[in-house]
Amino acid sequence: MKDIVQYLLTPEARVFLNSLHTKFSTPISDLVENRKQYYEAFANDFSPDFSQSAEALTIKDSSWKANRCPDDLLDRRVEITGPPVRKMIINALNSGANVFMADFEDSNAPTWKNCIEGQANLYDAVRKTITYKDPNNSKEYKLQNQTAVLFVRPRGLHLQEKNYLIGDELIRACLFDFGLYFFHNYQELLKNGTAPYFYLPKLEHSEEAHLWANIFRFTEQQFNLPNGTIKATVLIETIPAVFQMEEIIYALKEYSVGLNCGRWDYIFSYIKCFKEQPECILPDRSHITMNSHFMRSYSQLLINTCHKRGVHAMGGMAAQIPIKNDPEQNSKALKKVREDKIREVQDGHDGTWVAHPSLVPVAKKVFDEYMDGPNQINYQPTLSRSITAQDLLIAPVGYCTEKMLRENIIILFRYISAWLNGNGCVPINHLMEDAATAEISRTQIWQWLHHEVKLDNRIILNKAYFNQVLREEIISLTKYPHHDKTLEIIQDICLSENLVDFLTVECYNILS
Repeated sequence: MKDIVQYLLTPEARVFLNSLHTKFSTPISDLVENRKQYYEAFANDFSPDFSQSAEALTIKDSSWKANRCPDDLLDRRVEITGPPVRKMIINALNSGANVFMADFEDSNAPTWKNCIEGQANLYDAVRKTITYKDPNNSKEYKLQNQTAVLFVRPRGLHLQEKNYLIGDELIRACLFDFGLYFFHNYQELLKNGTAPYFYLPKLEHSEEAHLWANIFRFTEQQFNLPNGTIKATVLIETIPAVFQMEEIIYALKEYSVGLNCGRWDYIFSYIKCFKEQPECILPDRSHITMNSHFMRSYSQLLINTCHKRGVHAMGGMAAQIPIKNDPEQNSKALKKVREDKIREVQDGHDGTWVAHPSLVPVAKKVFDEYMDGPNQINYQPTLSRSITAQDLLIAPVGYCTEKMLRENIIILFRYISAWLNGNGCVPINHLMEDAATAEISRTQIWQWLHHEVKLDNRIILNKAYFNQVLREEIISLTKYPHHDKTLEIIQDICLSENLVDFLTVECYNILS
């Protein structure tokens, strides 16, 4: 580990990371601080809408387009994501997907070891030298001749990297992830006919997109690269951002290659924004699908916005994983995936996400059948009417059930336990859970408790009943690592008077 750190954090790499920190740390801190104003407004019954400012109207009424998409990104019909773990990187790049997004964010527990080894793994992957030998069965893994195009998702603006200090200041985790990957790999990527490509998570305002544009521009100037060499896709996964999609693309128009429906974080953001409003209580998370009116509206608006501005509109994640011992249930799960992907491609999405290599051929078959050409950016869907703020905000109708309460507790416990143990993506009930899906479980419990909802068993969910159910469920979880600390965290974040902003921030200080 010490050798890897020295190999990556060379004096030259440190100079670049430090320059990013010097120039952008304060602007990032200011933007993160500004987010508090949004949530104070939401707490006072603020209802968001599309901006009518002169600047926003000029952007919306002008006929601009983002810069041309690079050739190797024209076809993005299937993208696979996962943490930058050596074996997973090889399998994902070999999966037949068009794109692999190496994720330092939601599916990565950001231990120092994971972050540094992840960078080393990507260094080898970019150079096509990455290999892996399974210690359990001696099976060897290496890259095929044809592999997916590589994207990297750095951590969100709100996070810091406690293991890298400049003086007595912590560097922002997004700058560390972005800067170290870019510094070591941009030349090799360009030599191979591709470029540094990024996914940007959890943006809440076009000013944050503008900040990323400044980071990219500064980086290109530092290394004498043409403007627009770096490319990025923004995940639209917060309520504030869905009302600023055109402004976000405009802020990044030299760099933008699309927006993505980050559906799980979007549900989390909905609860977070409207936590105080009883009319916005969400039913069981299992009942909130992309056919729910507010989710379908969000997806359709994203497609229309992206195609209007000449960029990809990427669909959401299929989190299913194979059910190996039950062919019937596996068939039902794959049927759901196919139906979801058919909806996406028929609505106009240019590609989609999957969490497991076995889903790549399923999703690809759907897009091959329904999409002519590498994408459908030139297709502008005709909606029966304009999508309004109300369409994006109306809560779906459904039940709050005891069964879901218990499932949320189990998901949250198992995920936090694994995260504290260094694993950021966890298979639970044949779905791949990551920080975004764990956040839904966490905030749903908090919201139901906060409003003391009546469950389907006619029992009001108060603190006493929650603690009773929690005690009953954790009996079967005593063998999981960090048991006592996990239980303590769950009680703290679910029973707190105020909703904690991010689960990962609360847990990060425990990681080494």
